[in-house]
Amino acid sequence: MDLRLKIKRALVTGSSQGLGYAAALGLAKEGCKVAINGRDEAKIKARAETLQNETGSQIIGLAGNVSAADVPEKLVQQTAEAFGGLDILITNAGGPPPGSIDVLDDEAWKKGIDVCLMAHVRLIKSALPYLRKSDSASILTVTSLAVKQPIPNLLISNSVRAGTIGLTKSLALELGKEGIRVNSILPGWTETERVGELMKARATANNSTVEEEARRQAAESPFGRMATPEEFANAAVFLVSPAASYITGVMLSVDGGMLKGTF
Repeated sequence: MDLRLKIKRALVTGSSQGLGYAAALGLAKEGCKVAINGRDEAKIKARAETLQNETGSQIIGLAGNVSAADVPEKLVQQTAEAFGGLDILITNAGGPPPGSIDVLDDEAWKKGIDVCLMAHVRLIKSALPYLRKSDSASILTVTSLAVKQPIPNLLISNSVRAGTIGLTKSLALELGKEGIRVNSILPGWTETERVGELMKARATANNSTVEEEARRQAAESPFGRMATPEEFANAAVFLVSPAASYITGVMLSVDGGMLKGTF
């Protein structure tokens, strides 16, 4: 299938590693011009060079913490200036720390809201003037399976990411008349650096090993394993592509069947 992504212009945040990097790689392989983003300037520049060498697509690396109020607008402007516009926005960010309500203070909640909700809001708001000029505008928010099935000890993520789902569905309804599609992917447990950190935290709490905790979590899927970042990226690249032109307002679980509900 031709996804019709060649020479499209994309910004993927939180993409120095993990799910974001996999999505950026997938887009670049399809011929997209891609801006990637991470907090560490040296790392994101090196990642951009690697991506460009591997795919032959135009890649730029932009440093910045998307949870900071002034960064999203800068990232969007830098992308649009480099590529002459913007067609695709994938809003991805790191997750908040684990913890119960007894140990998470107000500051942790504020940071969680900035990274799990407001980063999406600010990025989308900044990108809309450019997306409105595109003939194939698409927005993808990256959330979590936790919005449908809360994950133990991830209280902030379970709570705040649900707000991003409300944002995604609302914008899909509001922006459809302008030809702008808005969807979300709800990834399940995937073999990323973030998940590795969570497995370490579980191992410490349960006096077990990282390998044992990973095996237990993988067993929750009918496949008996976690996803690879590439499997997430395959779904993401399709959803933002013109090939998915009649798909909007969808909250797609990419979780290997870990969600136990019917819907």
